Amino acid sequence: MENQLNMFSEKDVKVEMQEIIERLNAASKAYYQEAKEIMSNYEYDALYDRLCDLEKVTGIIMSNSPTQNVGYEIISELPKEKHDSKMLSLDKTKDVTVLANFLGKEKGVLSWKLDGLTIVLTYSGGKLIKAVTRGNGEVGEVITNNAKQFRNIPLTISAKCDMVVRGEAVISYADFDRINEAIGDNKAQYKNPRNLCSGSVRQLDPKVTKERNVGFYAFSLVSVSGEGAPDFRLRSEQFDWLETLGFEVVERKMVDRESVPENVKWFSERIADNAIPSDGLVLLLDDIEYGRSLGVTAKFPKDAIAFKWQDEVAQTVLREIEWSASRTGLINPVAVFDSVELEGTTVSRASVHNVSVLRELGLGIGDTITVYKSNMIIPQIADNLTRSGNLEIPKVCPVCGGDTVIHSENGVETLICINPECPAKEIKGFTHFVSREAMNIDGMSEATIEKLVDVGLIKEFADIFRIDDFKDTIVEMEGFGEKSFENLRNSVKKASETTCERLLYALGIPNFGR
Repeated sequence: MENQLNMFSEKDVKVEMQEIIERLNAASKAYYQEAKEIMSNYEYDALYDRLCDLEKVTGIIMSNSPTQNVGYEIISELPKEKHDSKMLSLDKTKDVTVLANFLGKEKGVLSWKLDGLTIVLTYSGGKLIKAVTRGNGEVGEVITNNAKQFRNIPLTISAKCDMVVRGEAVISYADFDRINEAIGDNKAQYKNPRNLCSGSVRQLDPKVTKERNVGFYAFSLVSVSGEGAPDFRLRSEQFDWLETLGFEVVERKMVDRESVPENVKWFSERIADNAIPSDGLVLLLDDIEYGRSLGVTAKFPKDAIAFKWQDEVAQTVLREIEWSASRTGLINPVAVFDSVELEGTTVSRASVHNVSVLRELGLGIGDTITVYKSNMIIPQIADNLTRSGNLEIPKVCPVCGGDTVIHSENGVETLICINPECPAKEIKGFTHFVSREAMNIDGMSEATIEKLVDVGLIKEFADIFRIDDFKDTIVEMEGFGEKSFENLRNSVKKASETTCERLLYALGIPNFGR
């Protein structure tokens, strides 16, 4: 590394560092604050590691470096509160040997590193009195009323002492899929469970939090005091005690240096079947006092370390970019490539998210690309080895042939169809209108809507409620009959009595969410 740096001037190195910092900070802001993805996790990690190397060798650390930041910037209207002690992030490794050697002769607790939002709960006299998000590590947002809507947080516990518990708020993959399916529109859908969880926890309306089915998994007993407070010597004892109080505690294994590799393998084999998202593992020293005696760095405690999965990367060839239109006119790029095996499954497609990501990767048909599965689950493009950049952005919509424009918002470019009568907009718009969280009309699938639109029965939302007028035509359609029509009519009749919130959401007004 030092030899490489000697080839360049100190000025060149500083310029590279600043460029990396700007790219990483922009990606973090998009991901954590705006629920947008402008860079893959793989690329982010590679740039972050490069920045760490440059900082280590040069001894230079810029004030805005992401290596010095430990959380998101608070931008909501929720009340703010300073944490009693700064919440640090964890040092990390992708090397199992480094992870094992971290323990030395000590015992450790190995657990999932859950991919959600860290929450700090405070109990007094056996009752939950406060819940605060991690925030930027020093100041968090007070979400007590929302936390009380989580599906599994005990509001009262048998222990009457005062205590502080940290854990991760998460949304399961099943609930993530359910909620996105109800949203319908790709542009409005959440990119991953972590973003959905963040938006659900940091709501101003606790009712929305409850509907999202947020779960909480404890991973640390920060403090316990007062009459009857137990005195713990081991972290594992704390975890067991929290479970007796009614907390769901993160799944864990007791390990020593020799057993770390086999237990890492045990966790890795269960990722695909894990109901909740994780982005690695956490190894915590079991001996509490010994761990505390090690102290902390400016950013990391020395009694714990995070392990990130070594991504399985495969090389393949990009054959096509499919452009998929939505009800808002957004046209989403999807990469289609020669099939490869990743994490035990065959993969041939990956979302490119938007025009900005497509251009950042310099994609072109026939390019040699590398792909991986983010968190060993979601296919992503890691890098483009060829970077021909020969891909043309469509000037017409793939559905209606109408004109397209590139729209830029907050530095993210997206492709839009500007034809107000685009069939994709109509069909996706109707699909959203009848979805579960909107008007909730059972039996009216997207395929059914396509048939009704094709024969000209539905031209506007109100036509759905005139379904009796179309009975003769519908019962003669393929896949329909008297019974199917009656079921559909009953669903429409039931949906005609709804709430103002459902109706407004169903109309699909831009920037008007639930």
